[in-house]
Amino acid sequence: MSQFATVKESTGPSMLERRDKSTSVTVQAQSVGRPTGTIAAEWEASIQDIPKPVGVNYIWGGDMENQSEGFGTLGIALLIAIVLVYLIMVALYDSFVYPFVVLFSIPLSIIGALLALALTNNSLNIFTILGLIMLIGLVAKNAIILVDFTNQRKAEGETTYNALIQANHARLRPILMTTIAMVIGMLPIALASGAGAEWKNGLAWVIIGGLLSSLFLTLIIVPVMYAIMDKLIARFNKNKKQEPIEELLVADYQPRALSEDGFTPTHI
Repeated sequence: MSQFATVKESTGPSMLERRDKSTSVTVQAQSVGRPTGTIAAEWEASIQDIPKPVGVNYIWGGDMENQSEGFGTLGIALLIAIVLVYLIMVALYDSFVYPFVVLFSIPLSIIGALLALALTNNSLNIFTILGLIMLIGLVAKNAIILVDFTNQRKAEGETTYNALIQANHARLRPILMTTIAMVIGMLPIALASGAGAEWKNGLAWVIIGGLLSSLFLTLIIVPVMYAIMDKLIARFNKNKKQEPIEELLVADYQPRALSEDGFTPTHI
């Protein structure tokens, strides 16, 4: 051995690890009391200042890897849910414009959801994003009720302004009843303190905050957006040029041979 190597005692890995056919070293840790994403962001800021040797790279595993993959998948699911809700409302309303008015209630609910997370000291994780996806169907029903009743009143001859006021007055009680019932139903989950209740608490607070903010903001923003869209439709129909209709009356008299009764047949 001494002829071609230097033998000395040193430290080395007790087990050879490989990841994607490359030699790897795993460093494990557990976060307590702080979100995993916050700790990972701080580590990334520190690691970027350290020069890396050629061929050395680092990737996240464990909770951070699952969180990154889950966020991407849930983000796609969120977009698909919005598109499906829009297409269903297009079929129900027989219009491509009024479903946009209903979709404006979704950002209003996200405001309350994020505010509820901040007030309750919960982080944005996979379960809270599931709550956001659930909110799409829950909060859209308030706007659907308002838009549907407004369309009914307009079909009966009311102006847009009067139809919107009547819709707010007539549909305020059903919206309040359904929203308060859902909020009270989610309170036991939001206030639970048993084992494994942490992930359920965030989901429940997202739904509660989104429902409450949508309850108050939808009654104001959705009628305003409906009036704006209605004016745009009226202006578009007014400025739309109609093709001129030309009525051509051509009389083509072609003399022909006399008939037996002595009259000359004509063709017009």
